[in-house]
Amino acid sequence: MPRPLLSKTFGLHYRKIPVLSIGREVYCDTTVIIEALEHYFPASQGWGTVYPKFDGVDEWVYRGLVRGFASFWVDKPLFRTTTGLIPPSVWRTSFGTDRSALIGHTLDPEKLGAKIPQNLSTLDLHLSLLEPTFKSAGTWAIPTKQPSLADISLYYQLRWGIDIAAGKGIYNLTGGGTQDTQSNITDEVFNEKRYPGIWNWFHALEAYLESLPDLETTVDGEASGEWKEALRKAKTVAEEDLLVPTEVDEVLDVDVQRGLESGAAVSIAPDDTGRDDPTVGTLVKIGVQEIVIKPVAEAELDVRIHFPRLGFVVKIVDASKL
Repeated sequence: MPRPLLSKTFGLHYRKIPVLSIGREVYCDTTVIIEALEHYFPASQGWGTVYPKFDGVDEWVYRGLVRGFASFWVDKPLFRTTTGLIPPSVWRTSFGTDRSALIGHTLDPEKLGAKIPQNLSTLDLHLSLLEPTFKSAGTWAIPTKQPSLADISLYYQLRWGIDIAAGKGIYNLTGGGTQDTQSNITDEVFNEKRYPGIWNWFHALEAYLESLPDLETTVDGEASGEWKEALRKAKTVAEEDLLVPTEVDEVLDVDVQRGLESGAAVSIAPDDTGRDDPTVGTLVKIGVQEIVIKPVAEAELDVRIHFPRLGFVVKIVDASKL
């Protein structure tokens, strides 16, 4: 924080990443971002997908399980484990001060450093649960023709954990607060002999990703006004099409009884870290998996912000304070 690019442009006071803008619809958190990308850029129109087909099966029957695996295993207990491998030198910088604010209490670099062996052991426990899956005949986490969300989510977490434990990229992470190192901290746990299935999968996926064309374009968000002008001219999505389709459309009466209906003043924040920086706005539309608000904070662009409901806390606030 204060993340002026997001707060000034969109009126979004949100501490986490990633954030996606499709026109003037802004999506927060990977869970809703993935579903928005799959919906608006479908494989049927030639786009890539994180839900590729199975051999002989057209319907993606494991979607819920894979989403849960990515969001509530990889992104939570496994992420806490790999975060616990960060060198103590990182926590002594301004990065550590910022993350103390994110988590809600002061972080002690020496205590965190002393916990690295325990977190290595915990990483081993996670890998031991996963190894039987990757010793099967298929190449990927589930029997798809190409990698799926399950593969991508697990891969980035392991790749990041290995690199951060070694001290790779920590100079950039801390804005120059500490120097990169190269310590093979995770080698004892993650190696070909101990986990041959995961090892082979990991390197197969790495080769697959390296074979893909790089279509990314990077711009200076503060200096370039072209992208803001493009968003300003973008058409808004019709309200009846505002939510990504789900199996169940109707919200429960219990949600309505709580006041969660169009026009309500609400605040939304993650249920784990970043809770002290909620985004406040007027509820535009709510579904069983997604909630859309119009932020009340002054901003350059008129946008609507989409959050997943699971993993976030939505509270009714006093409308007079908006």
